[in-house]
Parts: sequence; C-alpha cells; structure tokens
Amino acid sequence: MSFKINSLDHIAIRAKDQQRSVEWYEKVLGLKRGNFPEWKNYPVFVGGENFGIAIFPANLNDPEIDNTSRNSRLDHFAFNVSNEDFEKAKQHYKELGIDFIFEDHHYTHSIYVKDPDGHLVELTTVVKQ
Repeated sequence: MSFKINSLDHIAIRAKDQQRSVEWYEKVLGLKRGNFPEWKNYPVFVGGENFGIAIFPANLNDPEIDNTSRNSRLDHFAFNVSNEDFEKAKQHYKELGIDFIFEDHHYTHSIYVKDPDGHLVELTTVVKQ
C-alpha cells in the first residue's frame, strides 16, 4: 500500500435540529464546537483533539429511515476512553438522567447512548489485553 491511515478524522451525521445536537454533544460528551465561519453552519463541527463530528442539517422532506433496520446504514460510532474515564462517563450519564446500555465484550467494555436524532454513540475501554 502506498499510503497509511493514521486515525479516524471525523464522522458526518444528519440532524433534524443542528443546534440541539451541538448542545447535546457539548453537554453529554464534552465536545467543543469548532470555529469555521466560512462554512456558515454547513456543517457544524464538534470534536476533540484528534476527531470530530460534522453535523449537517437533515432533509426533513426525505422519508424517515427505519432506525431499527440492520440493512446498510451507519450503525454506530465509538470513542475510546481510559478505564477511569469510562467510570466517570457512566456517573456523568446517571447525573444527567441519561439511560445507557452496558456491554461486556470480553476485551472491552462499552456503554451506548443515543443522540437526539437516534445515532448510537459508544464509549469503549480496553479491559483485557
């Protein structure tokens, strides 16, 4: 291969209400809104040091996608956290009154929440090497 991919850069999602989604990602995951005036909110970009989420407006005239479908679509996206931050995140979700699903994947533990538009967001931590 003539090139190497270093890490995930960003994920693009469609949101029914961009501002509501930006506020959710700031409050729930602590992400920061990027300052890109030339884009004029198309998209709004939130993220961390080495990753981001580009939040585009949804086309509300298109038919809704069945969120329960396992057909071809974005299933979820995941952020890696330390074991300590994993426990802090669970407490943070509890304090916010956000229900989450915990899964033990043998080598990793994960918690899952849905954002305001139903995108499945995972936090994962390595527990066994």
